Amino acid sequence: MATGLEKALAQQSKLRYADKQYHLENYAHAAEVYEQAFQKKESYPTAVRIAESYSKMRNYDMAYSWWAKVVAFEDAGRDDYYQYLTAAMQAGKGMDVENLLKDSDFEAFDFPEIDFSRLEQLQAERANIKIVSLPAINSSGSDFGTSIDEEGNIYFTSDRGTVISSTKPAIRLDAKNNIFSKEKSDLNDREYFSLYRKDTAGNISLLNILLDKALHVSDPSLTSDGKLIFFTAVTGQKKGNRREDIYNYPGIYFGELNERGEVENVQSLPANNLLEYGVMHPFVDESEGRLYFSSNMPGSIGGYDIYYVAFDSEMNFGDIVNLGSQVNTAGNESHPFRQEEDFFFSSDGHAGLGGLDIFKAKYSGGEFSEVQNIGVPYNSPRDDFAYYVDSKGKTYLSSDRIGGQGLDDVYGIEDLNKKLEAKLIDCDGNPIMEDFEILLTQDGSQSEIPTKIGDSNEILADLEPESNYALQIKKTGFFSIKDSTLSTVGFKEDTLRRTYTLVKIPYQLPVYIDIVYYDLDKSAIRRDAEPILDKIGELMNKYAFLDLLVASHTDSRASHEYNEKLSERRADAVKAYLARYNVDHERIRLEWYGEE
Repeated sequence: MATGLEKALAQQSKLRYADKQYHLENYAHAAEVYEQAFQKKESYPTAVRIAESYSKMRNYDMAYSWWAKVVAFEDAGRDDYYQYLTAAMQAGKGMDVENLLKDSDFEAFDFPEIDFSRLEQLQAERANIKIVSLPAINSSGSDFGTSIDEEGNIYFTSDRGTVISSTKPAIRLDAKNNIFSKEKSDLNDREYFSLYRKDTAGNISLLNILLDKALHVSDPSLTSDGKLIFFTAVTGQKKGNRREDIYNYPGIYFGELNERGEVENVQSLPANNLLEYGVMHPFVDESEGRLYFSSNMPGSIGGYDIYYVAFDSEMNFGDIVNLGSQVNTAGNESHPFRQEEDFFFSSDGHAGLGGLDIFKAKYSGGEFSEVQNIGVPYNSPRDDFAYYVDSKGKTYLSSDRIGGQGLDDVYGIEDLNKKLEAKLIDCDGNPIMEDFEILLTQDGSQSEIPTKIGDSNEILADLEPESNYALQIKKTGFFSIKDSTLSTVGFKEDTLRRTYTLVKIPYQLPVYIDIVYYDLDKSAIRRDAEPILDKIGELMNKYAFLDLLVASHTDSRASHEYNEKLSERRADAVKAYLARYNVDHERIRLEWYGEE
C-alpha cells in the first residue's frame, strides 16, 4: 500500500513529465497527463496548464471548459479572466460579459485589449453571403487550404485517416519540436497532413511528394498552368543520432507536378532554415513575380509575420521583405492571398471575433494599407483562414467553426446578392470611359450603395434580392440619367444588366425661336406675347440646361442711350413674366440690336 509520501512523489513525477511534454509542445499528450494529475489532486496551477494546452491546440470547447475551472479558484487573476473571456468568444458562447464576470471583481473596462463595441459592430454588419461546406472534400479530420489549376482540379490539405493512439511525442505543423514520431502528430494524435487532389470527375487522390523525410505536407499553391506547386513541409531533421537535441521547423518547398500525381524535382526555398525558424503558407503571385509566405524568422514584428520574396522565370529568388506594421502585428499573421487590389490574410493580432480572422488590405503600387476585418459570416469566433478565389471568381475559405463536418473544413461562398452591370455609351455607341458621377440608392433609404468600375468601365454593384433601386448618372456636358426601374423583385438571374446612352447637351444650339412684339416705346408684355412666353417658361422649367437669349430690336428715332434702356426694360419684363415658372434671372441674357 502506497504511503502519502509515495503518492506525493508520484504526483510530482507525473507533473514533471507533463511539463516536459508541454514545453516540447506535445500539447495533446501533456493535457492528458495533466488531467490525470488533476483528478488525483485539484490545483490552480494544473488547471491553468490544462487550459493553456487546449488553447494551444485551438480546441476551443475544452479550453473554455478548463478556463472556467481556472477562474473558479481563488488564485485566479485578471489574466486568467482575460483568457476565460477569449475562450468564451472562441467557443461561441457569446459575449455576455456581465454574466461571464458576475462572480469576479472585474468589469468589461478592465480588459481594454478586447474591443467589445467593435465585436458588436462586426456581428451587426453581416455580409449577405452563405457559407457552404464542401462534403466532396471534407472528412472527419482536418481539411483546409485550397488551390485550383486552370482545368478545375482542386488541391487541398488533409489528415484524413485513423486516430493513432500513442504516447510517442510528435512534430507539430506550425511550431518547433525536437522529438518526433514517424506515425502521427501529437498535436491531436492524428495522421500527418498530406496533399490531395480532387479532379473534375470528383475523384480524390493523394499526391506523392518526392521529398526525403517529409512528415507534414500542407498549404498547396500552384502556378496557373498547374505544372509547379509550392507547399509547406516539415521534415525529420536530426544531428547525429540524437533527434532530441534539435528543433524541427516547417519550410517551403516547390516542385514539378507530373501527370501521375507526383511532385518531383523538389527544391527548398532559400529562405528556409529548418533548425532555426519556420517558413510556411506559400502563395505564388505570378503577375507580380512574388512569393508570399509567413515566418517567425528573426526580425519579425510578432510571432509569425507575412513576408514576400521576388522571383524570376528561372526561379531565382531575391531579398526577403517584411510586409510591415500595416499588416503584421505582435500576434500571428498567416495564409496570404492577393486578388487584384485586395490582399487577404489571417491574423490573431488584429481585432477579431476570437481565433484567427480573415482580413483584407488595400494593395496598390506594391504597398499595403487600410487593413479591415472582412466580417461575419466569413469570420466566426473560431479559426478562419486560407481565403482563396479561383480564376472563375469562386471563393473558398477554411474554418473550424461550429457545425463543421470535421476538425477543419473547406467552405465555398455563395453570394446571396444580385449583381448590377451597367454600361454607358454615347449616341454613336462608343463607351463612356471616365468622369461620370454615380448615385445608387435603395427604395426607402437615402444611403448611397457602393459601386465600382469594372475592367471595361462598366458600373458594378451588389443588389439585395427582392428590392427596388434608383440609379442616377451625371457627366458634365451630357443630359443626366435617372433609372427608377431597377428591381430584383422576382429576379431569378444572377446579374441585372443595363445599357444607358448619355446624350450631349447641345450648348449654343437654338432649340426654339419666336418673336414677341412690343408697342412702340413700351416694355409691357402684350397679350399676344403671353402664349409664346408661356411655352418658353414651360421648356425652361422642364430643362434646366436651357437658357434664354432676348434679342431686342429698336429703331433710330431715339438716342442710343434711350434705346439701350428700353431694351433692358423689355428684358426685365420677360424676366418678371418667366418668374412665375421659377426661371432664374441668370438664365436670361440680353442682346440689343439698336439702329443709329
